[in-house]
Formats: sequence, C-alpha cells, structure tokens
Amino acid sequence: MALFSKKLGIDLGTANTLIFIPGKGVVLNEPSVVAMSLEDNKILAVGNEAKTMIGRTPEAIVTYRPMKDGVIADYKVTEAMLSYYMKKAMGGWSFIKPEVLISVPAGVTSTERRAVIEAAIKAGAKNAYVVKEPILAAIGAGIPIYEAKGHMIADVGGGTTDVAVISLGGIVFSTSVKCAGNRIDEAIADYIKKTFNLAIGDKTAEDVKIQIGSALPIDEELSMFVKGRDLISGLPRSVEIKTNEIVKAISRELREIIKAIKDVLQETPPELASDIIDYGIIMTGGTSSLRNLPELIFRRVGVKTTLAENPLYCVAQGTGIALEHLSAYKRMVVAKR
Repeated sequence: MALFSKKLGIDLGTANTLIFIPGKGVVLNEPSVVAMSLEDNKILAVGNEAKTMIGRTPEAIVTYRPMKDGVIADYKVTEAMLSYYMKKAMGGWSFIKPEVLISVPAGVTSTERRAVIEAAIKAGAKNAYVVKEPILAAIGAGIPIYEAKGHMIADVGGGTTDVAVISLGGIVFSTSVKCAGNRIDEAIADYIKKTFNLAIGDKTAEDVKIQIGSALPIDEELSMFVKGRDLISGLPRSVEIKTNEIVKAISRELREIIKAIKDVLQETPPELASDIIDYGIIMTGGTSSLRNLPELIFRRVGVKTTLAENPLYCVAQGTGIALEHLSAYKRMVVAKR
C-alpha cells in the first residue's frame, strides 16, 4: 500500500490531457475530447476513442472539447472527463481518493482556478492544488527554478502560449496569449480553403502541421496529399501541399507567439535579461516541436532558443516532481481546497 502514492499530477490541456504518477511517470496521454449522445446526455467515449470520431459523427452524437484556450469551457463535460481519466490512471485503486495537482495557464483568473479545483474534487480527488503552467513546465524541463537567476520559458500548447520569466521559484513577469496549436491548425485549414476551395477537418489540418509544417521556409520541401471536400462541386477531392505554403499560411499566428515573447522580454528587469541572454529561452509544450520554431524565435528575438527534452511531457513531469516534493513547492501551489 505504501508503494502506491495516492497522488496524481494532471496536465489538463486544451488539446491533450496527461496524467503523471510519481514513481511511474506519464501513465496517460490522451486528447481532451469527449463524445456524447444528445438523446440521453450519456458519455460514449473519451480521449483517443472520441478523437477518432471528430467530424465523423451522426447527428445524435456530438464531440466536445471541454477545454478552450486552456480553461474550462464546459464544466460538466470536463468533470466527467477528469473523473474518467483519474479512474483510468489509477487502475484498480479507484476506491482511494488521490491528491491531485493540476496545471493552469499563467493568465487564469481566480474564478477559472476555482472551477478547476472544484471539477477535480467532484471528479473524485481528496485534495486539489493548482500551479501555474510555466512553473511546472520549467520544473519538468529541469530548470533550477529556485536559483536567483532568471530563466525564460515559452510553453506553446494547444490553446494557449504561456511565456514567463522565472526567478527564485516565482514568476517575475508572464503573459498568456490564446494563440497556439489550435489556431495554427485553423490557419492551415483556412489557407487550404481559400487557395484550393477545399474544406478539410481539424484533424487533417493538425496532421498537415505535424507532417510537413515548418516555421521557416526550407529548401528540401516536404509534401503531402490532403483530402477534403471540394467547396464548389461538393465532392471529395485531394490536393498536394508543400511545406513552404504552410510556412506562409501560419506566419501570422507565429508572429503573435513571438510578440508574446518580446512583450515579456521588454518587461524583464535588466539583471534578469542578462541571465536570459546567457541561458536562452527554453521551449516546452507540444506545439513547440513545430519544425524550425526555435530557430525562427532566435532570428526574431535574438536570444538563443532551445527545445526542452520531450516538450509535450514537460508540464506533466513538472506536476509529478512538484507532487513528490510538495513541502518544498508549497509556496507555488496557488490554491487548495
């Protein structure tokens, strides 16, 4: 019994939810998607299973993404999703109420924070703590956040980009913009619609981004065939798309992410700014693994930028580390039930 720590770290993201159990690592990484039947409001599928249904459901079934821009948009569905994931992560131990630590975007309001805590308690947690995402991302990326040195972290996820300067265990200055992976997917879908008169789904747009997307033009272009519905004839059709077209299509969204980084740097006290020049900017979050994104940021901002190891897992790992050393990290745990 002592072996099983009744603790779960949850990275409750717009695109994916990850659960970390201290001593075991990331035990669950599934999309934040829920499929419900409209007739009786029953949950039919959660996570991977529900994601395959997106854009493919009959009228009686709806797929929800209960998280929007990093915060809870649909409270009931989020609670059901959390409860399902917590049970799944704990396997046979579902009779034990775990202590849960959840990440929230740096810019959340106290109401949004309370909503997360309440959802977790209702989903079966004994205690729920929330910690701001940049701090968890920094811990997970192995940054020594307690030093009297400034570290800059840019966490680019599905719904939000959080940029923060961290020193002495706290956030000195941060900003959170609602421009990240999902907005990049939308930009790709828009571009294909305008250029080729072809309507594609969210999932296809995401595949394009992952397979051939890049933040900078490249010489050896990658290409892929994209299938969708012709907007004029209404019939299925496929077109070939190359990397440099995608670079153009998403440049506006990337500019917004870079602007967030510049805004934070402009507010950073000079001593910390000099630390950031030494250490560079560390990037975490799933979207930060877009080809050449660190290089683009380096070119626009002039500070060397590196991708953390396993950027998608940084926040989840951070929740796990913070949970194992709760007493040490008590100062950063913002709220508790």
